[in-house]
Amino acid sequence: MPVIKKYLWLMLAVAATLAEAKQPNIIYVLADDLGYGDLGCYGQKVIQTPHLDRMAAEGLRFTQHYAGSTVCGPSRSCLLEGKHSGHTYLRGNGHMQMREDPHEVIFPRALKEAGYHTALIGKSGLACNSDDASLLNKKGFDYFFGFTSHSAAHSYFPDYLWRNDHGVVTKVEYPNNAKHAGDSYSTDMVMGEALQYIEQQKEGPFFLHLAFQIPHASLRAKEEWKAKYRPILKETPRPEREQPEQGYSYEREPRTTFAAMVSYMDHNMGLLLQKLKDLGIDEHTIVMFSSDNGAMQEGGHKMASFQSSGDYRGGKRDLYDGGVRTPMIAWWPGTIEAGRVTDHLSAFWDISPTVRELSGAEPQADTDGISMVPTLIGKGEQKGHEFLYWEFYEHGGKRAIIQGDWKLVLLDTNTELEPKPALYHRPTDIAEQHNLASQNPERVGALLKLMESAHVTSEVPQFRLARERQAAKE
Repeated sequence: MPVIKKYLWLMLAVAATLAEAKQPNIIYVLADDLGYGDLGCYGQKVIQTPHLDRMAAEGLRFTQHYAGSTVCGPSRSCLLEGKHSGHTYLRGNGHMQMREDPHEVIFPRALKEAGYHTALIGKSGLACNSDDASLLNKKGFDYFFGFTSHSAAHSYFPDYLWRNDHGVVTKVEYPNNAKHAGDSYSTDMVMGEALQYIEQQKEGPFFLHLAFQIPHASLRAKEEWKAKYRPILKETPRPEREQPEQGYSYEREPRTTFAAMVSYMDHNMGLLLQKLKDLGIDEHTIVMFSSDNGAMQEGGHKMASFQSSGDYRGGKRDLYDGGVRTPMIAWWPGTIEAGRVTDHLSAFWDISPTVRELSGAEPQADTDGISMVPTLIGKGEQKGHEFLYWEFYEHGGKRAIIQGDWKLVLLDTNTELEPKPALYHRPTDIAEQHNLASQNPERVGALLKLMESAHVTSEVPQFRLARERQAAKE
């Protein structure tokens, strides 16, 4: 078959499959600080995650999927904007939030215009520290329930959560949750709200962004779930104390509690998938699951306790793979073939073009992403990335780029004009232990140029690169 005819045939096959779906419901679930190695289907040996493991067995598991950044705020910005962190407005955590349209246009707006009801339930990705629940509606979400502030989401027993129903904002208070303890565990409220939303919108089409705060610190789990792990882990409780740990609530059984939190999150994923089946809309709904960045080491939790980063180096706040490579599972009974695994190189900024294509919404003109629909449905030609790029402005500043078999990492980019490069050969050095920069100066030079081409100066002064600040002084 001639190449052109073959390509047209593949494109028609993709279009026909999507036409049969008739605007599928789309659910995108995001865990918070879940490491690549924290799920059974990604190699976890201790923490039990049967529902996500089953979701992977019944769907598609990605092995080379990357977060938008190595911390929460900028990562979620990359996800919603369809851009990498060299082009986004938010490139670090802190007292920042997205601006109203036409700035930082996010894909739920496009889905809404294509006829979808849109909702975000859980932890907002539009602001790092804000009590402005009105922003969610202004940016394209019809419905919101949860935390508007990332720092508020450190608590699992909040004093209040926000609801925004088509612009009507309500403060939902929990007076019994005094001193971050009580009878209203936030994940219970968030999950209950999500299941109710699915019930209400079952006629579809709807887009639900379910953003868990689990397993981010503070470490807090319900007693019934901790009890499941005490006989397994046999952890000796730490001494009592009232002082917080790293700014988070102190937990006497950090290993037990972390395991309980991950298993409880998995339990809730089971409730979600079962709800879709009970309503008879599972074959009309695609569910995607990922994590906003790599494994954390906060609030008493240690990444080494469960090998949360798997075989990869580093974790949250690193641009080594342990900080940005994340689980990614896609489930769509009857459309996604069960039991598939893909090593397709993908990232958060691919989600926007993907869901736009699935929904029939207007394509995004300024995206850094590539639709993953051919990979998801197993039909059509999957285009690949020339490179993946990150820049990060904490811990002295960091940048990284992946192109093919190579990854280049720069540290101290906030202060050094010429940071020492670290070059890793990905197929033979997945733990990023052997710096080959001195043996490959031409490749390093080419990747540095590619980094510069991927970066535009941020409108936020503190996110500008050191070399640009230095150039302004000269």
